[in-house]
Amino acid sequence: MKKSISFQDILLNQVQIPKRLLEKYSSMGLNETEVMVVLQLFRFIQENNEFPTPYDLASCLTIDEKGCSDILRKLIQKNLLSIEQWENENNVLSEVYSLNPLWEKLFHEKEEKKDYPEDGTIFILFEQEFGRPLSPFEIEMINTWLDEDEVLPALIKAALRESVLMGKLNFKYIDRIIREWKRKGIKTVEQARQASKSFHNNKASVTQEANKERDTSFYYNWLEGDD
Repeated sequence: MKKSISFQDILLNQVQIPKRLLEKYSSMGLNETEVMVVLQLFRFIQENNEFPTPYDLASCLTIDEKGCSDILRKLIQKNLLSIEQWENENNVLSEVYSLNPLWEKLFHEKEEKKDYPEDGTIFILFEQEFGRPLSPFEIEMINTWLDEDEVLPALIKAALRESVLMGKLNFKYIDRIIREWKRKGIKTVEQARQASKSFHNNKASVTQEANKERDTSFYYNWLEGDD
C-alpha cells in the first residue's frame, strides 16, 4: 500500500518567501529568472550554505553556471546582494552572501529611487577599460563609493580616467584617487580637473618622458571639459 504524504511532512519542507517579493520584484528591476536565483540563494542560506557557487545554483535551475554567475554579478551591481565576511569561533574568516540589501529595499517604506541607468554605466565603463567582467569584490567597491561614500558617479568616472592616464589601471589606485579627492574636499568633476591639471603641470617633465612611450592625448581630453 502506498504511503500517503502527511501534512506535517509538507510543512517541514517549506521555504518561507516574503509575499512582497512576489508583488514588487518587477518594480525593483528584477525578472523571473533573477528572482528564481534569489529564491535558490535564499534556500541555500537557510540550509547553512551561505556561499553557494554558481555550479550549486545551476544544479537546481534550467540556466547554466555562467548564467548564474552573470545574475549574481547583476544582483550585486543593483545593490540587491552583497558579499560579507564572517568570523567563526575559531577566528577563521569566510565569505558569505547576504540578501539584506534586497530586504532593506523591499521593506523600506520611503525607498528612494535610484538612477540605475546612470549608475549602471559606471560598471559598463569599468568593464570596458579593464577588458573583462568585474569581480564581485570590485562591484562591491564601486557600490561602496556610490552608497557609503556618496561619491558622484561622474567623479568615479573621472578617477577611472585619471588612473588610465597614469597607466595604473587597478582598483587600489582608483580608490586612492577618490580618497585623496575626498580629503581635499573635491566633490565635482570640475574641481577634479583643476586638481589633476595642477598635478600634471607639476610633473610636466615626467609626463613628457612618459609620452614618448605612450600616447595619452586621448585621455587628456577629460581635463579639457569632455565628460
